[in-house]
Amino acid sequence: MPIDRLDARLITLISEDAGISVVECARRLGVARATAQARLDRLRRTGVISSSAPRIDPDALGYPIRVSCSILIHQSVGHQKVSEGLSQIPELIELHTVTGDADMMSTIVARSTRDLQRVLDLMSKTEGVARVSSRLVIETHLHERTLPLVHSAAGE
Repeated sequence: MPIDRLDARLITLISEDAGISVVECARRLGVARATAQARLDRLRRTGVISSSAPRIDPDALGYPIRVSCSILIHQSVGHQKVSEGLSQIPELIELHTVTGDADMMSTIVARSTRDLQRVLDLMSKTEGVARVSSRLVIETHLHERTLPLVHSAAGE
């Protein structure tokens, strides 16, 4: 969906301050409240803005360890069955089917290294999982970085 510079500025505002009101957005953008509301409604309806949910920080919940995992699966079981099984593990926060050496990639969090071992064991015991390989995340430099895409799509 094409977006313009006003859309990009609006998305930037609500990305930087999730609690900002439509009235405040309109004031900062120099447009009528109805214009700001109509733009937000269109961006949500078309899926450009896919969520208004808060971003939860696992570290603040006591899960300071973040790990990237590659998962090899038994092809006879299939991705859907494996993903259903893995989705029962609360510490698994992302799961993707991928190309390359692995069949799936996931991100998991843990409270400690002992807890990490427990989570990895749960993953390994999931029906259809052949092997799990993990890589500890030392530092995150970019996280869910989408605003540059918004500005590029708006021609900025």
